[in-house]
Amino acid sequence: MVDRDTPVYVISVAAELAGMHAQTLRQYDRLGLVTPSRTRGGGRRYSSRDVDRLREVQRLSGEGVSLAGIQRIMELEVQVEALRDRAAQLLAENERLRDHAAQAGRVFAADLEGEVVAVRAGQRPRGRSTTALALWRPQGWPRD
Repeated sequence: MVDRDTPVYVISVAAELAGMHAQTLRQYDRLGLVTPSRTRGGGRRYSSRDVDRLREVQRLSGEGVSLAGIQRIMELEVQVEALRDRAAQLLAENERLRDHAAQAGRVFAADLEGEVVAVRAGQRPRGRSTTALALWRPQGWPRD
């Protein structure tokens, strides 16, 4: 099975699929707007994703956007996608850490010397008992 990134189309087929002339594809390659894979002999091979990108370049060009503007738009789209991926990773990690913290049930208290120590819920630090209690929850922490 061929995925969207597999380079399978020669330049004439890619040009026909994108609805443009093969020379236009060569120009876009020189400008770095669409960079197809190369065969050992140097021939261009376009993937389905490359053809979609060519169509997007053509659409933006038809709306009056300069080639430099199109290049910047596409760079920003790549950055946005990378940021979305990173945000999804961070959200998943945050959720994992919240689940871990909820399962761990750790409570922190100050001992008589003022050092922070971890104790089980319902326990006090060792040493003299005290009536002082401080409770801290991070903002947005789930309520029990």
